[in-house]
Amino acid sequence: MKETSTDGAPPFATDLTTWGDRTAIVTGEQRLTYAQLDVLVEARAAELGPARRLVLLAASNTLEFVVTYLGALRGGHAVLLAAAGAPDHLADLTARYDPDVVALDPTRSTALDERRPGTAHELHPELAVLLSTSGSTGSSKLVRLSQENVDSNARSIATYLGLAPDDLAATTLPPQYCYGLSVINSHLAAGAGLLLTSRSVVDRCFWADFDRAGATSFAGVPHTFELLDRSGFGDLARPSLRYVTQAGGRMAPEVVRKYARLGRRDGWDLVVMYGQTEATARIAYLPPALALQRPEAIGVAIPGGELTIEPVDGAAPGAGELTYRGPNVMLGYAEGPADLARGRDVHVLRTGDLARQGGDGLFEVIGRRSRFVKLFGLRVDLDEVERQLRQRGIDALCAGDDAGLAVATTAAVDVTHLAGHTAVELGLPRSSVAAIAVDALPRLTNGKPDHRAVLELARQEPRRRPAGAGVAELFARTLGLDAVADDDTFVSCGGDSLSYVELSVQLERTLGHLPANWHVTPVGALRAQARRPLRRSGTIETNVAVRALAILAVVAHHTGAFVVPGGAHLLLAVAGFNFARFSLDAGRWRRGAARIAVPTVAWLAVVAATSDDFSIAHALLVNGWLGDADRSEYWFTEALLPIVLGFGYLASRRSVARTLARHPFWFPVSVTVAALAVRFDLDPLPDLSYRIFRPHEIAWLFGIGWAAASARTSGQRLVVSGLVAVAVPGFFGRADQEWVVALGLLALVWVAAVPILRPLDRAASMLAAASLYVYLTHWQVFPPLLRTFGAPVAVTGSLLVGIGVAWVVGSGRRFRPWAARTRARNGAASSRSPSFA
Repeated sequence: MKETSTDGAPPFATDLTTWGDRTAIVTGEQRLTYAQLDVLVEARAAELGPARRLVLLAASNTLEFVVTYLGALRGGHAVLLAAAGAPDHLADLTARYDPDVVALDPTRSTALDERRPGTAHELHPELAVLLSTSGSTGSSKLVRLSQENVDSNARSIATYLGLAPDDLAATTLPPQYCYGLSVINSHLAAGAGLLLTSRSVVDRCFWADFDRAGATSFAGVPHTFELLDRSGFGDLARPSLRYVTQAGGRMAPEVVRKYARLGRRDGWDLVVMYGQTEATARIAYLPPALALQRPEAIGVAIPGGELTIEPVDGAAPGAGELTYRGPNVMLGYAEGPADLARGRDVHVLRTGDLARQGGDGLFEVIGRRSRFVKLFGLRVDLDEVERQLRQRGIDALCAGDDAGLAVATTAAVDVTHLAGHTAVELGLPRSSVAAIAVDALPRLTNGKPDHRAVLELARQEPRRRPAGAGVAELFARTLGLDAVADDDTFVSCGGDSLSYVELSVQLERTLGHLPANWHVTPVGALRAQARRPLRRSGTIETNVAVRALAILAVVAHHTGAFVVPGGAHLLLAVAGFNFARFSLDAGRWRRGAARIAVPTVAWLAVVAATSDDFSIAHALLVNGWLGDADRSEYWFTEALLPIVLGFGYLASRRSVARTLARHPFWFPVSVTVAALAVRFDLDPLPDLSYRIFRPHEIAWLFGIGWAAASARTSGQRLVVSGLVAVAVPGFFGRADQEWVVALGLLALVWVAAVPILRPLDRAASMLAAASLYVYLTHWQVFPPLLRTFGAPVAVTGSLLVGIGVAWVVGSGRRFRPWAARTRARNGAASSRSPSFA
């Protein structure tokens, strides 16, 4: 078997030692220099052996993937990349191309499956990388890329982005996708670093890692920017961010302008790019300085490339098919192993896009010549989708645009299942595919398929699935959304602590268990975690249980049913716990505070107007300061509101936000320690009566809740437990109250979930979600019930009234679909506010 030198391999795979001690890779656990990376790559190249072979590699943003990918390139092997999470496609590629080596689990260092010692293939000397031609359509048609293709495109990208060794890119895209792979290649070519992560941009842990590592860039497709909108990306500064790139499909000009302005404000550039897998990755880019003036343009050809417009019959004046020439144009396609021996078949790339060139020299894509659409960064061949459906015995027409995919069929199938199956096969979010049952497929007068009519039918057809059909529907129904995508999370959809309580219980019923960190786990991943049918008992998250028990204790204590003091103070700690989960990501604390203030002020204004026992000071939430301190029934809301405003304002300051991102646990601990200075009278503030009701005296409880939610290790939980041990004893003046508060706080710190009988979990969740409204209304509800029927009825009535009020307040979200559609159109998911009480 012929041995191959590494002379033809891309330099970014062979010359790693050029950059010495420069940072090459950053992960959550380690930081590797180029010299250290070179040792790993050389070992992997040796493991793959000197004989040139076809290597099928499951791609993921992990160190093991990067090492195996670079090792294979260094050894001169041909690397076939496929998504690590698509087992059916991997199996199809294995059967179709018969690779010599398979690495299907890139998280393990011993993942190489040596199928034979040598090779069964004739590989063209220039062949380096094989990528799917159309995203995840399930097609086995591949793009053949040479060493020169990969190297030249990497160097060109590094040139126009001005990459330098100090740059560090976060890997926000999958590397089997040419855009994601180009980020890796171009940064290694420039001696820059990679922050390897598989987290979503809506996950606050992603941004904590980003800021801690000092990352300078990330890449996004149009859907990425929708997620950024939802998560309040513009609310917090990213001090190390230098630029953001966008490709993978056309982004609306108004969105380009929005992010260009945001970047100008915060000191980073938006670089809009255009490309295709057939050109390795990039074809054109829009200089950042022109993004505001020409947001609709794709820009100019990349360094070393040339763009031209070729005439097309029937095209608008000045428009034609966009063609590209350059060293990054593919060798050609492969549809089977025999094609791997072929040399160059393609010299000029006909993109299939209709475009025009403006007087300023910038190119603009205005449409498609062929039947392809680009969705979520994936190029979907509509004819291929129709062909695959026909192979399954389904006669259908498929159409698409930038908004989604539509399938019309005459087959006797469940269209809901058809839409879901098609979305899975294409690797698209479920919400982006609509399926419609028709009596006859729409045709033009000449008998040809009327694909425009298919799109129109889809727009008229509701895309909702029956309630309770799955996890996505559960999210949509609870959060008041028309549709939820597989890569959406509870946080990215704008969930708050009220919906968190409701959804957590329903999700456990659906899945059979409640996964850890479900609120930041994508919907698609949650669906995959379904287990056995539910048993008679289950679990409920501890913060939900504490919240429900605390409000029950408050009502019971006030009615005299039983005495368990400290419930309201525990609610304050739970509010801090929820503040950490639902307000820090998107700066939504103002709206969260409004959700406390508005119903409280409205209710107390009515109470003050109809009762001599309460005054306007109560309605304005200042009674404890300016009114009758002996009428302190509503001290909890009077304390909670300024604490939320104060902590929220502090966390939203840019300098503080940077510190918080780098130290998500130690920052709330430090704030809590500062608040304890007031608790221990180490401050210059005067002593006041009823100190356990004063916001500045009890802010430490909110801080401990915040720190408890942020603790990730046993050591950190011990730190929070130490704060509890220091702060609680002696503060309340009665041992029973201090025991209740201390045990509740420690439960938040150490216990993730508690067992509960299945019939009780729904009741507990409803009570926890309604805690603010129970607290507000019970003072007016229980006195007449107590006098007439006794304490048990007074407690029950108070709880039911509060739950009913909460249901009425939240009913608009569930029963006004027009409001949900308006929020969806306006991207208003990001404005849905958190609730702390």
